[in-house]
Amino acid sequence: MSKIPVTVCIIAKNEEKHIENCLKHLKKYDLEVIVTDTGSTDRTKEIAEKYADKVVDFEWVNDFAAARNYCTSFAKNNWILAIDCDEYVTNIDVRILRILMQKYPRYTGVLRLKNLIPEGNNGAKGYVSDDVPRMYNKNYFEFDFPIHEQLRFKDRTKSDDVMEAFLLPIEVIHHGYALTGDDMRKKQERNIKLLEGSIEENPTNGYYYFQMGQSNFVLGDVDKAIEAYEKGMELVDNLDNVYVPEMIMSLAKAYTAKRRVDDALNFLEKYVKYYNTAKFQFEYAELLRKNNQVLKALAMYIKVTTMQDVETIGENLITCYGCIISIYESMGNKEMAELFHNQFLQCVAEKERIVNS
Repeated sequence: MSKIPVTVCIIAKNEEKHIENCLKHLKKYDLEVIVTDTGSTDRTKEIAEKYADKVVDFEWVNDFAAARNYCTSFAKNNWILAIDCDEYVTNIDVRILRILMQKYPRYTGVLRLKNLIPEGNNGAKGYVSDDVPRMYNKNYFEFDFPIHEQLRFKDRTKSDDVMEAFLLPIEVIHHGYALTGDDMRKKQERNIKLLEGSIEENPTNGYYYFQMGQSNFVLGDVDKAIEAYEKGMELVDNLDNVYVPEMIMSLAKAYTAKRRVDDALNFLEKYVKYYNTAKFQFEYAELLRKNNQVLKALAMYIKVTTMQDVETIGENLITCYGCIISIYESMGNKEMAELFHNQFLQCVAEKERIVNS
């Protein structure tokens, strides 16, 4: 089969722990690979040069978007797939990918990332799913924002236009969220420092406050997270911005963490009809259950399992089926509980496959 006309662009700094596995996973797909090193002091460049078509240097300027766009400038192909060193491509349906690229030349491609996360303090891992635009035609799109960079139209007169997208037939497992202790703290503290600079330059950008809330929540400072999320919500002028439903759900989770379950439920209910996605409806079901509205929660959990985008909730689908079974059993309806048992086991098996990949 001829080479896929896609260039994989990766930026790296001191990633010797992950980069070899990342590049090994790509090797069998015959893709052009460009690695941009932003100042490594370990063996990152040495390892990259064994696998990549080109390794280039970029002087770090505290701007992830600038580094990604620089990397893209060396690509021979128009289509770019941007991934990170701690993201491993485990499967590509090449035939479907070719069809989508031909059919949607001005669309972006969305990766449904499977993010590994720590579960408890015993080294166990789980995963959450996240849809992120990562494949694009470099003639029409580029990255913007120095931290938590996002794809934007190169033609800024189209900045208010909807970016059409298709779901990529690519499985990618992300290992970078499975950090614990000092590694995670250092990563989030770095992000906060960059976000503070971004907010100082653009204090009316709600996206930066959303990301500030995310970092503070990970660090355990829930009060600061709530403050950032609430400020971000004040600045929202378009509910269709992709980060807004995530910020709403995150603020509800932060309220819940402070035992403000009623506030969380009332807040989420303002938007539950607007965001008819599996993720949003699942969070609503969870709050209903915590608020002792059991029958309403049961109906919502069942609804989530039937939604087209149910895969976006990751291993929370296990929770979904588990709660359905538990509620039916508490009602004495073992027959209905049994109906969902096989789906529950299938989800558990899928989790094991992903975390052990």
